[in-house]
Amino acid sequence: MGPYSQGIKAGPFLFVAGQGPTDPKTGRITPDIESQTQQTLRNVKAIIEASGLTLGDVVKVSIFLKNGTDFKKVNEVYETFFPDNPPTRTTIEAKFVAPEMLIEIDAIAYRE
Repeated sequence: MGPYSQGIKAGPFLFVAGQGPTDPKTGRITPDIESQTQQTLRNVKAIIEASGLTLGDVVKVSIFLKNGTDFKKVNEVYETFFPDNPPTRTTIEAKFVAPEMLIEIDAIAYRE
């Protein structure tokens, strides 16, 4: 989608670029926040696992929401991916270039 890396390892850290809700197999984006959150987290998880890490190695997450009113719905999906010892997190409301996007997530993972 642009001139950037999906993820870069720097020492024991993995920096995952902002991921959106696009399904990599179909190129589609679903219209509701719950399924967009699930797909976005699946995209983040795939990059982390491709680097040999797991979601348990994630130490920081940033969530960007088109609508702050979606916060509760996002939390419900988010906690299914991070049920124990969730990473630190920042959530902000943001405007996206793609009008159908409701969420974007980036992450930092760490493993010695």
